[in-house]
This record gives sequence, C-alpha cells and structure tokens, in this order.
Amino acid sequence: MTSYLVTGVAGFIGSSLARHLLERDHTVYGLDNLETGLESNLEDLTGNSNFEFINGDLRNEDDVRGAVADARYVLHQGAVPSVPRSVEDPVLSTEANCTGTANLISAAHEADVEKIVVASSSSVYGPTEVSPKREDLPANPVSPYALTKYFTERLAVQASEFYDLDSVALRYFNVFGPHQNPEGDYAAVIPKFINLMLEGEQPVIYGDGTQSRDFTYIDNVIQANLNAIESDATGVALNAGCGDSFTINTLVDELNGILGTEIEPIYDDPRPGDVPHSKADISKARDLIDYEPAVSFREGLERTVEHFADDQTILEHADD
Repeated sequence: MTSYLVTGVAGFIGSSLARHLLERDHTVYGLDNLETGLESNLEDLTGNSNFEFINGDLRNEDDVRGAVADARYVLHQGAVPSVPRSVEDPVLSTEANCTGTANLISAAHEADVEKIVVASSSSVYGPTEVSPKREDLPANPVSPYALTKYFTERLAVQASEFYDLDSVALRYFNVFGPHQNPEGDYAAVIPKFINLMLEGEQPVIYGDGTQSRDFTYIDNVIQANLNAIESDATGVALNAGCGDSFTINTLVDELNGILGTEIEPIYDDPRPGDVPHSKADISKARDLIDYEPAVSFREGLERTVEHFADDQTILEHADD
C-alpha cells in the first residue's frame, strides 16, 4: 500500500485521482480549502478507511507541512482555475497557484517525498500558430492564469535540480469527464454545454466557434499522472492531451448527435485571454512516461453525457 497526497482533492481532477487510487487500495491524504472544490466530490471518498480529508490551504505553510508529512508521492492539483477568473482577480490566482506550489515543494523536500507531479496547463503556450504544441516551444502565457501555471511548472522542474526531489509537470489540455462542475460563470465548456443541452437550452459560444481544443478525457489524465509517478522521468514538463483537436462548433455537433437533438448555439464576443487553437504533441510523454491516451474524444463525451443524464434523472426522482 502506497501513500499519496492529492492537493485540490475536492476538485474535479483531484477527486477523480483520489477515487482511482483508493480503488487500488492506496492510502490517500486529500488537501483542499473548499473555496473552489465541491464537498459533493468527496461524498464517496470519505467513507473509505484509506482516505483522510485535510481541510487546509496551500497558502498556509503549516497546513501544507501537516498534509505532506506521511505521503510518499504528491499529485498536486490544487489551484484557482479559469482564465476569466484570473483576469478578474490576478492576486487570488497568484497567491493560490504560485505561493501555494512553492509552499508544497518546500514541504515535500523537507518530508523526503519521493516524487511530485504537478498540474500545469496548455495555456502556457499562448496563442502561437504552431500546431501541435511541443514542449520545446517558447512559453507565451497571455493570461494571469497561464502565467501562474508556467511559474508552477518551473518550480517543479527546478525542484529536481535544487532539492533532489523527483518532479514532473503535466501540461493538461482541456480535461473533461464525470464529476466536473457544470455550474457557474467559470464552468468548463463541456460540462456546461451538456447540462444546458440536456435541458433543451442553447449553449453560448464565445467567438465564431472555429477555435479548437485538444479535449482530453479524465481517465487519460489519471494515466498520465500515475505513469509519471512510476517512471524515471524527472525535471521535465510534458504534454498530457490526446494529440487531436476539435472545434467548439464540432463539440456542439457531437453533443447533438449523442443526445439526439438539433440545438443551435448562441454566439457572443470572444473572451480576453482565450487562445484560438490548442493541440498537443504527446510524443515526448510517450517516450518518457509511456503515455498513450486510451479514451477518445467521442467515447469520453458519451461517458460524460451518460453521467450527467443519470444525475439529472436522480434529481428528477428526488423531486417527485
């Protein structure tokens, strides 16, 4: 039995990672301050005797030291997400994402953690026209969020040199799947669109819908994290995507096909800080951590739609 600290455990990716680890009988310490995470994501975790929830803040050094003390490995998902949110409140994003990561790396070094994998983002590439995105491209973060993620991954990469702490940064490409929050102004596009279209409502596309994304199902990201832990790779940043991309217009078409609907989107002005296109070159991750995405975009969409449809059915019966 191996012990892991998962930061941001009440978030979509953090709770998914914790769930996967617990299913394999690992011990999981989960840290979250519940500011952006959801307690509902913890409901099926808290009854497991191998799980310990720690209500703490990455910005608090004592909270972080206590959380990491008994962990062999760290999967760092804790952050304030969203490009628009970071534009509105760059101080919060910087404190949580940058200071929080610095605290965690320092504490992991002190606790002799074997390896840390941190969540970075494809947003660090910025609006470059080069496609697919390769890790050797110069970073060009054009939003406060992207800048914090670039700082986060550089801290992790340098940890292997300065502190002899094995580390890998994973640049996530538009992760989606069950348990992702569909509500609110900062909701990710796929769960938000699914939720609206299940209700027969029109989704809003910011821009003309030709912007494209490498949508990556959650199981692929879980695989990337665990492969990174088990590999010899250290001091590197790697893409974690699918190596393919789809436009937002195509996303709506695919969802209509799965749902059996013909809902037209509403178009609005582009949002500041959004990049036009994003597609991962995953050859380096293949070479260094044996990463190969197992779930396609279409299959991932079908699984995610099924999850949200089941949730709506449960809610409807609860109201009867």
